[in-house]
Amino acid sequence: MESIILRQIGTISRSLDSISNVEFSQFDLAKGQYLYLVRIMENPGIIQHRLAQLLCVDKTTANRAINKLEKKGLVFKKETRKNKKEQLLYVTPEGAALYPLIIRENEFSTQVALEGITTEERQQLVVLLSKMAENTSKDWLAVKSGKQRNY
Repeated sequence: MESIILRQIGTISRSLDSISNVEFSQFDLAKGQYLYLVRIMENPGIIQHRLAQLLCVDKTTANRAINKLEKKGLVFKKETRKNKKEQLLYVTPEGAALYPLIIRENEFSTQVALEGITTEERQQLVVLLSKMAENTSKDWLAVKSGKQRNY
């Protein structure tokens, strides 16, 4: 029974990601680029390394997505005085204009996903998923740092 939990979460994640990719294709946002745009908008001046950690992706994947968003004029990089290699990420006015639409889509998808689930069940779900996210994020960071997991 427990093995179905991650399968169901995966199904939900892939379904919502596919829907978003289709709906945001009109803005030339694909393959989860909207996630980067939202996180940069919500964390102005975030550095690429921290953004990659926040999204649980490797630096190369984050770099590719950020560069595509930059080419599209939706984000820009700003050098810091302390470390020239570390660049702060910001959303352009064009990128900021997409933010409300992305949030509305997220809220709509959330309501669809939570249909038929009581307020109490929603609260339980938040607690349980938060614990799972914390556990898997820690594990992801450990594996990315070279730790071998024993199955």
